[in-house]
Amino acid sequence: MDSKLVIIPTYNEKENIEAIITAVINLPQGFHVLVIDDGSPDGTAAIVKKLMKKPFAERLFIVERSGKLGLGTAYIAGFRWAIEHQYDYIFEMDADFSHNPNDLPRLYDKLSAEGADVAIGSRYLTGVNVVNWPMGRVLMSYFASKYVRLVLGVKICDTTAGFVGYRRQVLETIELDKIRFKGYAFQIEMKFTAAQIGYRVEEVPIVFVNRQLGTSKMSGGIFSEALLGVIRLKVNSWFRKYPKKA
Repeated sequence: MDSKLVIIPTYNEKENIEAIITAVINLPQGFHVLVIDDGSPDGTAAIVKKLMKKPFAERLFIVERSGKLGLGTAYIAGFRWAIEHQYDYIFEMDADFSHNPNDLPRLYDKLSAEGADVAIGSRYLTGVNVVNWPMGRVLMSYFASKYVRLVLGVKICDTTAGFVGYRRQVLETIELDKIRFKGYAFQIEMKFTAAQIGYRVEEVPIVFVNRQLGTSKMSGGIFSEALLGVIRLKVNSWFRKYPKKA
């Protein structure tokens, strides 16, 4: 049976972490969960470690880091852990239920049954499927993805999506130490790099629901990094030699 790992980065997610872990692990497909906690002062890591003993022993894991080191570096740490432990499929997802755990099997099917190398849970594939966001934020996110698609020349509707599945071979081929961005631009860079190498990147429509509990980690600086970073990403791609597809 294929091994499947869901990476969930956390910082102060005590209100959500037990429920999201339970929802993912109770799915019939047999997902494992790796939490990357950036020194949450609210006790998030303690909740995870309690669950690791019972009831989710051998299916739940944690990497604890000393402080807020950035979303991108959290996922890179998770990817390296997943590769080391030889998981076949690796998924990214938020802790706050903005990504519905019930959509994970659809991403998995896109990879395992339909042959995609990267599967994106897309808010914008079939219009704008976002719930409980202020209109200004919806428009900013939607047009940011349009802008990125235009500048980079990729056929991806939701370039900043954080709900993504990868075949392990993709993460083994991408030179993770060359991924530079930490916020939304990290998500863009990963998708763009996979596409540049020649991997098949496909989208699955989802409904994104803004968090109900806890505090959002979004900031204007994250969007600024994405908007300015894509220009540098495009220019660098003209001179970079990408690795060959595995």
